[in-house]
Amino acid sequence: MPDSLKVPLAPTPVTVATAAAASAKAGHRGLIWLVAAAFFMQALDSTIVNTAVPGIASALAVTPLSMRSALTTYVLTLAIFIPASPWLCDRFGTRRVFGAAIGVFALGSLLCGLAQSLPQLVAARVVQGLGGAALMPVGRYVLVRTIDRKDFVSSMTTVATFGLIGSVLGPLLGGVLVQYTSWRAIFLINVPVSLLGLYLNRRQMPEYRLDEPRRFDTLGFVLFAGASALLLLASEKAGGVGQWGEVALWSAVAVLLGFLYVLHSRRTEFPVTDLKLLKVRSVAVALAGNLFTRLGVSGMFLLLVLFLQLGCGWSPSVVGLMMVPQALGAIAVKWVVNRLLLRLGYRRLLLGNTVAVSLMLASFTLVGPHTSLVVIALQVFAYGAFMSLQYSSMNTLAYVDLDVSHASMASSMASTAQYLSMSFGIALASLLMEAFLTGREPAQYVHAFRCSILILAALTLAASWIFSRLRRDHPVNPRTTDETTAV
Repeated sequence: MPDSLKVPLAPTPVTVATAAAASAKAGHRGLIWLVAAAFFMQALDSTIVNTAVPGIASALAVTPLSMRSALTTYVLTLAIFIPASPWLCDRFGTRRVFGAAIGVFALGSLLCGLAQSLPQLVAARVVQGLGGAALMPVGRYVLVRTIDRKDFVSSMTTVATFGLIGSVLGPLLGGVLVQYTSWRAIFLINVPVSLLGLYLNRRQMPEYRLDEPRRFDTLGFVLFAGASALLLLASEKAGGVGQWGEVALWSAVAVLLGFLYVLHSRRTEFPVTDLKLLKVRSVAVALAGNLFTRLGVSGMFLLLVLFLQLGCGWSPSVVGLMMVPQALGAIAVKWVVNRLLLRLGYRRLLLGNTVAVSLMLASFTLVGPHTSLVVIALQVFAYGAFMSLQYSSMNTLAYVDLDVSHASMASSMASTAQYLSMSFGIALASLLMEAFLTGREPAQYVHAFRCSILILAALTLAASWIFSRLRRDHPVNPRTTDETTAV
């Protein structure tokens, strides 16, 4: 398998910018704030719901574990529609696409806040995902096109920091709102923020588009979206009694659609996802490692929230406060990622850190209703630090052997794999806990949590084998890690 890709891309068409590019970072401060606000809003929305799951389930008269569909459909929608965002920008322009994304996200948030049943909430989350799918890719693309190379890393660090702040505040804010106001406020707070975003978009967002955009891979998009959606549907059905016939049917159709997409992508000049990049060993390892690692860890905090609220009897606000150390741990380790990669290389770092993550997961089986709050907070902090190191290393690995001309497609594929694995990871974790849950008493939630976490830890440990496929002397490009860890 080759370690670098030699296939040249077709010449890039001349782009047209309606906003003149400024050389100084200060001249684009408004744009940086706009993109930072979008990152903050999406990070907040991705984490704020977790601590509110038991409260929303009670209000909608469903079981807490059945709420997984409201979580997975949002993430799956992101995964499906992210590959379409580059073409939409080429065709309609960045300002219109980013503005439409904010508007659709606001509409989805409003519909979530007005939902009267779980199916209505799931449908509204899909609308939210349609808007959210374009926020980060378009924002990142515009900054790359607009900000000077020397200012790009600091600009993306500013944007990424706001995303981390959103992930810090999300669990705490979700717990406080659901305990002291209403769960609907969790979604409705996005509406005024989105209105401000629309105002800034009109004033600060440059308009980049192509004179002659390439043809969109509609058939490939339909095949890919169908395979992804049917796989998630099969996993949802797997939790039901006597539904294995449907599980087998949807799984078989999903595999068939996936196989047809592979055949289609080989015959298409501009496929929605270019599988030729998988010929690069580092790209293939990065995507596969991302998939299986996140399959094991993505549902961890949903299970921890259910365990602490329903198994230990903690209030939503205290549980939300307990999720904050995870984000603080992620922020704390962010600044040493580049040094560790330079010293250890990708293979040794990812092998060792994946084992450490699995051990940290397994350590949560020692937690019980009488465990000190400080002990749990320290565990959550350490887990967040190891996970931040894992994510940053996996995300940058996809770029180290690629020419810059392939970076956009690699970014799209990495984001798609990330959100796909997150949706399946949440589904898997909730299905495991449901399988081990024999009743609704607190002690039974504790038992189900411990059994589920052990299996997820074992799955994460197995993912370390994937990173052993990297070369022992895999080089680290300091410039690549500096720019991508900022994102």
